[in-house]
Amino acid sequence: MLVLIRGAGDLATGTALRLHRAGLSVVMTDLPHPTAIRRTVCFSEAIVHGRCTVEDVTAVAIETPDQAAAVLADGHIPILADPEGTVLAALHPDAVADVILAKRNLGTKITDAPIVVAAGPGFTAGVDCHAVVETMRGHYLGRVIYDGSAQPNTSVPGLIGGFAGERVLRAPADGVFRCVRAIGDQVEAGDVAATVDGVPMVCTIGGILRGLLADGTPVHKGMKSGDVDPRCALDHCFCASDKALAVGGGVLEAILHFASKKGGM
Repeated sequence: MLVLIRGAGDLATGTALRLHRAGLSVVMTDLPHPTAIRRTVCFSEAIVHGRCTVEDVTAVAIETPDQAAAVLADGHIPILADPEGTVLAALHPDAVADVILAKRNLGTKITDAPIVVAAGPGFTAGVDCHAVVETMRGHYLGRVIYDGSAQPNTSVPGLIGGFAGERVLRAPADGVFRCVRAIGDQVEAGDVAATVDGVPMVCTIGGILRGLLADGTPVHKGMKSGDVDPRCALDHCFCASDKALAVGGGVLEAILHFASKKGGM
């Protein structure tokens, strides 16, 4: 079974890990210039560097859809820049999973593939996809919704180590992002993690920098640009999160549910 995952950030990468390990063939797409924060656990980095490995799985950048088969045959995940979604017509996937997490639908349609699953708010099962996977932390995280929508976006990050919004670092100005620290660095409240055209982006709590935009990324004021994890576990910076794997498990459930109904399993 061939699954096209739209998006290659941390939640999409956790989803790709679940599907790949379950034996499904996975192809991913993302932007030509990805803006993922948790870059050490995002397959989108392969678009920048040609390939990248998260845990025990490797993604390899391709330029055209016809190159996907060779990468899949090597046991890897092909990924290509395709912001317009043109690869869909070339691949004819058995399933599409929209894990962009834009909090709104950027163009996914229920007719895109025999099975269409979407993660997070902005989608309605039975309207623009066949199933929705809950992405809000809490009791319903990872649950598959076969009728209706995910919980609406609250714009408040989930609690990690007792902190919510305090752990998210946002660009202090419009301009070009310049890293002062690196992912995996331990920081204290008041430390400067990066600058934007000379304006410091200051940490408000102590912990480990779990995420940070790539140096040189154009940003706008208030854009999410970093993430401080107060739990101070360095290994968390280099493996998929509980949330990513929960969402991935939900996507896998939905795909297998519909595949069994269609006689594809």
